[in-house]
Amino acid sequence: MKPDLFQAPDYYNLDDLLTDEHKLVRESARAWVKREVSPIIEEYAQRAEFPKQIIKGLGEIGGFGPYIPAEYGGAGLDQISYGLIMQEIERGDSGVRSTSSVQSSLVMYPIWKYGNEEQRLKYLPKLATGEFMGCFGLTEPDHGSDPGSMITNFKDMGDHYLLNGAKMWISNAPFADIAVVWAKNEEGRIHGLIVERGMEGFTTPETHNKWSLRASSTGELIFDNVKVPKENLLPNKSGLGAPLGCLDSARYGIAWGAIGAAMDCYDTALRYAKERIQFGKPIGGTQLQQKKLAEMITEITKAQLLTWRLGVLRNEGKATTAQISMAKRNNVDMAIHIAREARQMLGGMGITGEYSIMRHMMNLESVITYEGTHDIHLLITGMDVTGIPAFKS
Repeated sequence: MKPDLFQAPDYYNLDDLLTDEHKLVRESARAWVKREVSPIIEEYAQRAEFPKQIIKGLGEIGGFGPYIPAEYGGAGLDQISYGLIMQEIERGDSGVRSTSSVQSSLVMYPIWKYGNEEQRLKYLPKLATGEFMGCFGLTEPDHGSDPGSMITNFKDMGDHYLLNGAKMWISNAPFADIAVVWAKNEEGRIHGLIVERGMEGFTTPETHNKWSLRASSTGELIFDNVKVPKENLLPNKSGLGAPLGCLDSARYGIAWGAIGAAMDCYDTALRYAKERIQFGKPIGGTQLQQKKLAEMITEITKAQLLTWRLGVLRNEGKATTAQISMAKRNNVDMAIHIAREARQMLGGMGITGEYSIMRHMMNLESVITYEGTHDIHLLITGMDVTGIPAFKS
C-alpha cells in the first residue's frame, strides 16, 4: 500500500472562515482516515467487503451523529463540523461515508427529531458509539424516486403492529441492529417504525455483484408479518415530509462528502502530473494537463464555497430543501467529472488499485443516484424557481 500523502487544496483560504473547533474536528477525522482507512480500503473494495473493525473509530471521531446533543451521546457539534467530518471520511471512501451518513442522518436524526424521550435514551447513545448500527428503509423495489407510492404497510393488531413489505438498496442492512422503516398505516399515512434485528419475519439479505460502493454493505429489508411493538412507532412526525426531512440532512452531508472524493482525485492527479515524465518533462508542464488541473481546482473551490454557505444557513435554521438539493447535485456531478479527468491523466495506472481514482469514480456512480438522482435534484431546483412541479405529467 502506497503511503497516504494527501494534502487538501484550499485555493481561496477558506480555512479563514472556519473556527478553531472546526479545524480540530477536521484534522482529527483526516488523521484517522490516513491511519485506519487508507491502508486497507483498496483491499476491502477488491473483496467487496465492509471493514467492520473501523466502526468504533468512526464513533470516536464523531462520524455518528456529531450534531446530536451530548445528553443523547452525541458530540453536540454544529453543521459545518458535521460536513467537514463527512468530507474527510469520503476522501477515504464513499462507502465508508455512506455508513456514517446513514447512521447519522437517517437513523439517529429521525429518532432524535421524531422520537420520544424514551426512544432517544434507549437508542441514541449506543448508535453514537457504534455499539448499535442502523439502517433506513424507504426505497422499495418498485418505488425509488417516488417514495410516496410505497406499498410497505402496517396494521394495528391491538397490542402491536403487523408490518409487511420490502425495501431495497439499503446501506448497512446486512449487519444493522435496528432499521428505521417507513410504511403506510391502514389510512395510507406514512409513519416511521423502529424494527429490531431478531424480530420474527425480519430478514436482511445482502446485495452482491456491485461494481460501486464495494466496501459498503448493501442489502434488502424483508418484512413478513413482523410484529412491531407499539412503542417503536416514531410519534412526533408522520407523512412523506418525515423521511424527506432525514434526507435533507443526509444530502447535506453528501454535498460535503463529494468534495472529499474530488479533492483526493485532484491531489493524486496533481502529484502524478509533477512526477510522470514524458517527452523529457513532467506531464504537468503541458497545456492540456494544466487545463485539467486548473478546472479541477476551480470546481472544487466553487463547491467548497457552496457548502460552507449552506452550512451557515443550516446552523441558522434557514437552509431550504431546494438549496440542499442544488448542493448535492452540483457537488457530486463536480466530483464525478474530476474523477474521470484525473483517471485520464494517470493513463493506464488510473484503472489500478494502486491509486484511489478508479474506486472513487465507481463509488460516485452510486452517489450521483442515491438519495435523489441527478435528474430529480435538477427538477427540484426547476420547481423551486418556477413554482411548477415537473415530476408528473
